[in-house]
Amino acid sequence: MKLITAIIKPFKLDEVREALSEIGVTGLTVTEVKGFGRQKGHTEMYRGAEYVVDFLPKIKIELVVSSEDQERIIDAIIKSAKTGKIGDGKIFVTAVEQTIRIRTGETDNEAI
Repeated sequence: MKLITAIIKPFKLDEVREALSEIGVTGLTVTEVKGFGRQKGHTEMYRGAEYVVDFLPKIKIELVVSSEDQERIIDAIIKSAKTGKIGDGKIFVTAVEQTIRIRTGETDNEAI
């Protein structure tokens, strides 16, 4: 099993969710986050004063999938989140040792 964490631009969330639904993904977690990388920040004006916005709004999507499904899920995220511009985001893949569904006690692939 793998934990796929994707950091994407906020306006791409619906497209990514739809792409994942189309390939059979039934559950994911979405968190609003802020961060910066190569995109850095930008300056804005507020009441005549210029200030730097270092952290930009992003969306973090997390889902646990079987190892066999990971490549097609990653491909779906890339195709639906890509704009071709700086700040499109990143995908991280982490090994998951165990998954347990609290309600039923199911484990591992049955729990995801």
